[in-house]
Amino acid sequence: MIQPRFYQQQAHDAVIDHWKRSTLPVVVEAATGAGKSVIVAMLAKTLYDLSGGKRVLCLAPSAELVTQNAEKYRAIGEKCSIYSASAGQKSLRHQVIFATEGTFKKVAKKLGSEFAGVIVDECHRITPTIQKIIDEMRSQSPNLRVCGLSATPYRLGTGFIYGVDTEGRALTESVAFEPYFHQCVYSIGARMLLDLGFLTPLRAGSINAAKYDTSGLKIQSNGQFSAATVKAAFEGWGRKTAAIVADIVAQTQDATGVMIFAATVQHANEVMASLHPDNSRLVTGTTPKGERDKIISDFKAGLFLYLVNVAVLTTGFDSPNVSHIAILRKTESVSLLQQIMGRGMRLFEGKDECVILDYAGNIEAHCPDGDLYAPQIKAAYQSEGAEPIDAVCESCSRVNVFSARKNESGFEVDQYGYFVDLAGERIMTQDHKGEMVPMPAHYGRRCQHVNLRTGERCDHYWSCKVCPVCEHANDIAARFCGGCKAELINPNDKLIEMHRVHKKDPTQPQCDECLSIEYQRGISRSGNDMVTATITTPRRQFPVYLLENSNWTAQKKAAFALATDDFKTTPRTVKYVKKGDFWEVLGFGMPTDDEALQEKLKA
Repeated sequence: MIQPRFYQQQAHDAVIDHWKRSTLPVVVEAATGAGKSVIVAMLAKTLYDLSGGKRVLCLAPSAELVTQNAEKYRAIGEKCSIYSASAGQKSLRHQVIFATEGTFKKVAKKLGSEFAGVIVDECHRITPTIQKIIDEMRSQSPNLRVCGLSATPYRLGTGFIYGVDTEGRALTESVAFEPYFHQCVYSIGARMLLDLGFLTPLRAGSINAAKYDTSGLKIQSNGQFSAATVKAAFEGWGRKTAAIVADIVAQTQDATGVMIFAATVQHANEVMASLHPDNSRLVTGTTPKGERDKIISDFKAGLFLYLVNVAVLTTGFDSPNVSHIAILRKTESVSLLQQIMGRGMRLFEGKDECVILDYAGNIEAHCPDGDLYAPQIKAAYQSEGAEPIDAVCESCSRVNVFSARKNESGFEVDQYGYFVDLAGERIMTQDHKGEMVPMPAHYGRRCQHVNLRTGERCDHYWSCKVCPVCEHANDIAARFCGGCKAELINPNDKLIEMHRVHKKDPTQPQCDECLSIEYQRGISRSGNDMVTATITTPRRQFPVYLLENSNWTAQKKAAFALATDDFKTTPRTVKYVKKGDFWEVLGFGMPTDDEALQEKLKA
């Protein structure tokens, strides 16, 4: 039987306490070396018991992790099944099942009613497939409990994957944008484990070779660097790569194991060219499983020193003998950098520290203050605020964390997050309807907290748009009322949009400022005398044809002459319309459409 460490028991208890009160999904942050597999096993066993023997699903991203977690569950004296094609087993015999998402997704909906909960290992990669599995299972089992575990509970672009921290404070959108999990209920940080002697400390090593120039890397819409810019930054730099490898070798003479992270397969081969073939091996995504297992086994046994890899051996890979990590690639996300560095934090006899050799500027980018255990987390969504401030919700009394507004006037801020004057009175400002309302000292709009029992979000707003039909409070960016579904577009915005559409359509009568009219005599296709008037407005230029022997055009020509003082001046405005392939002037000197719009907006 495994005897859990005190923090593993506390993490387990925090999750179970939440599960007893709510179905909202939660997270346990567990740094590398915390023993996530033990916590997974404890949670699975307790949920199985509390539910009266219902099934429990434990998901992991790889066959290795599935197998590892299943072995830990068996080590506590319990039986389980593995349902993973990549692990070579698809068994549903026992009630607790360890699976990979790609295999289990095919039976999730069918078996959903049999399950009490889902435990997701490495939950920072909360993929659409995992979300679909949980949704389909919940449709059959509404009280399904969900817990995720991760050493790095944050994602590229969206920040933290939970919306409320362990202290019960709701996180601002600048660091947690649309998080999937409700709350982090327990945190096992790297510093805690270091203080307890369960981890090896990290140290950023000095670099004695020129680093790769990563300034040309371009981020794509998927958040990843484009392949072309990665190739340009890392491939084909023979002398630089050779010098970097030489520096790695020079600094690892007393190493017990060295992991090298390359950018591409070609780059990895260039790295291998500068290493002794008897003392190095390469693993990529295409390395056959049998060969890969043999390479990893030999590395852990110390049969060679340098293990080069490309886009593998990050999450879930453990080799305690790693004393040095050389990063020869740029990491888009903080999570990936933390996962890479975590490979060297396991305890190993004769290893006092793990040295990080960063040749691509990752530490400067993600740990700007130099603290390798506290990376900077932020979401792609960023408000203009400075330091975050706490704001107590006046409805539910819970604390939110929001990005602060600029405060050049030096106003005080009350506990509820509003600017106040010296007398403690709130500073007032105009809302979107021109009414005076208290001015928030932050960019938060709505309380982030959710009712644990019902899952409903608190309805308190700092800034909102009130529906004119039912007076329901809505987000200021809402287009339709959440209460009565009425359209919430500002009347002025609607006028402006209608004006924009109108001005794009010349088949609708237009009135614009007339910049110039140029006249040119000529002959029409039928041989008649003709005057072409080319009119220029701020929006377009078009010709109007005035025939000499046509009564209709003669009247128009007279109108032109009158309006332009016998064709010598330019009228202030011109009203016109396009009919088919020709343009027609409707008049001169009327207010422009832009002027008419301004009058409507003032009204």
